[in-house]
Amino acid sequence: MMSFRRAEDHTYIAQLLGRMVRTPLARRIEKDAALNDVHLFLPYFDTGAVESVVASLSNAEEVPPSETGSSRNLVVLKRREGCESIFAALDELITYRVNAARAQSPLRRYMAISRSLTIDGIDDDAWGRAKQQIVEWMGQRIAAIKAAGQFDAAAKAITQVSLRTLAVNNGTGVAEPTADYHIDASDVDIDRLFEEAGRAFSHGLQMEYWRAHADRDALEVKVEAIVLARHAAEMAVLESLAEQAFDALYDQHKKAIYQLKEQRRLNYEKLRLATAKPNEIPWRLPASIDFKRSTAEPLWDRHLYVESNGQFRAELGPWEADVLREELAKPEVVGWLRNLPKKPWSLEIPYETGGDVRPMFPDLVVVRKVGNDFVIDILEPHDPSRSDNFEKAVGLAKFAEKRGALFGRIQLIRKQSSAGGEHFARLEINQATTIKKLLLVTSNPQLDQLFAALATT
Repeated sequence: MMSFRRAEDHTYIAQLLGRMVRTPLARRIEKDAALNDVHLFLPYFDTGAVESVVASLSNAEEVPPSETGSSRNLVVLKRREGCESIFAALDELITYRVNAARAQSPLRRYMAISRSLTIDGIDDDAWGRAKQQIVEWMGQRIAAIKAAGQFDAAAKAITQVSLRTLAVNNGTGVAEPTADYHIDASDVDIDRLFEEAGRAFSHGLQMEYWRAHADRDALEVKVEAIVLARHAAEMAVLESLAEQAFDALYDQHKKAIYQLKEQRRLNYEKLRLATAKPNEIPWRLPASIDFKRSTAEPLWDRHLYVESNGQFRAELGPWEADVLREELAKPEVVGWLRNLPKKPWSLEIPYETGGDVRPMFPDLVVVRKVGNDFVIDILEPHDPSRSDNFEKAVGLAKFAEKRGALFGRIQLIRKQSSAGGEHFARLEINQATTIKKLLLVTSNPQLDQLFAALATT
């Protein structure tokens, strides 16, 4: 795209560049990152204003996962030749996606995945089977409410409207109740409550329940569905059953799902991630990635993605650069990845801070050849003065506790001073003893003590 307008206004430039950022996100092409690029040529724009807006887009906390910058600095990196076996080993790993999709109820997710499996021809009976299963669960939960003696009172509150008559005594002006009585709720009111219950179940499941009990009185069936939708404890049981069924259905068909085209596969990934808690997914590195660098940045050896000339340039932080030099000095290191934040291909690990779950993106993923196998390490150089230091350490410990068997080293690294000068202290997290101690850490001073006791150089 090209704009010949002479513009210095930051708002106009930001609007134009914002559209350029969003355009490739609308429909991404997985196999060739170059096809996701959108270029905008601005021959008459103020250079300083454009660079200022680009910097703002790059630094924004909620910026979309795109590279924005001058075309001189934006390149497409492809997999380094001869690394096929390394990428095959990386395909065995998992990552997380935190807040990647709007949370949905397990019932809604279960119905959605079963419907998609039927539409995509993976499991023709999945949708019908899911509806039948949920209707059975609904009947079981209603029976549980009745067995607990809670149904009659709840049904009465739905089918009857309580009225009270007040009489004002002549002369005193005092109103006193003279009669309490009930009238039946109208069919319109029952139908309205039935539709509200349907929003709690989603996907017209209240109608499925009604059809499954067509031989019974319609009012009775509708009231049962309404009572269940209002019963928090039994709805929680129903949601739990649906969540287990979703996971089982996804695990059963995940190989077939992975073979779908990207657009359809992303639909399943969004459903899997649409939970309030972080969910793990297979880590799939693409054939090519977007990258931003300048021609003056230093060259680094053995990166897994390289430019067309076989080189990789990147400006790393001082700590990251020094740690990487230590790693590249080891002959067993055969590759590494600069793990950029907020990319579709990033290795992402959740951690908790202030009651919220946030993502962290460890700086370096290092691949070592040990015998005939590849061992993948996670290295995170981290400034100990940051307030989130111990929270990220605990997040790494929880990750190691659950998925540490897939990785080699998982290290939190910091630079320390001693009589012999500065050196890197490495806290090896992927060990049972360290994990147990880290899970008890609640402050940065406690983490400092753990570093002093367990860190190695």
